[in-house]
Amino acid sequence: MAVTLDHLVVAAGSLEEGAEYVGDFLGVALSPGGKHPQMGTHNRLLRLGARRYLEVLALDPEAPPPQHPRWFGLEEPWVQARLRERPCLLHWVARTEDIHASVAASPVALGEVREAYRGHLHWQISLPADGKLREGGLVPSLIQWGAAHPTDSLPPSGCELLELVGFYPHPEAVRAVLVGLGAEPELGLEPGPEPRLEARIRTPSGIRVLR
Repeated sequence: MAVTLDHLVVAAGSLEEGAEYVGDFLGVALSPGGKHPQMGTHNRLLRLGARRYLEVLALDPEAPPPQHPRWFGLEEPWVQARLRERPCLLHWVARTEDIHASVAASPVALGEVREAYRGHLHWQISLPADGKLREGGLVPSLIQWGAAHPTDSLPPSGCELLELVGFYPHPEAVRAVLVGLGAEPELGLEPGPEPRLEARIRTPSGIRVLR
């Protein structure tokens, strides 16, 4: 069962810092998001086309820490070290119409399927028990939305995601996982000394490469 790129995750040390960084870099204002009480995080959003968006995600200082690891490796030391330098494009999330079947078909363990919510939005998402990213964030988390999708209420931003590229010391290892997930067309892969993502985004002032 093929999966489709749903959204990009830009992590930040604080939500204000992340929203300012992305807004200045792309030359647009982000839309309000909300809080994720089950994970102790909050976000801001930016539409990147039809059923595609970017979220700036950060720990919510007003929320009590959850009794389990937060999603997307936010508490990993290497992630926190990167965020002390600046916000970064950390991860991507792929949409599926049958998350249980997609998780079962994955060549690597993606964790359990958990329920999540924010306001009127409800979804199921794959989360490793240890909270760690797979292959440095290049293997996507999987998501299945309920009746509503965030882009249903996001205003046009004038931005469009053109391409997502991942760099990895052994890109063929990541490619094999993407093929098993049916996600290979969604992420270009190139050799690189360490795992990282780049997104080419068309903005009102030209093409920008977000890292």
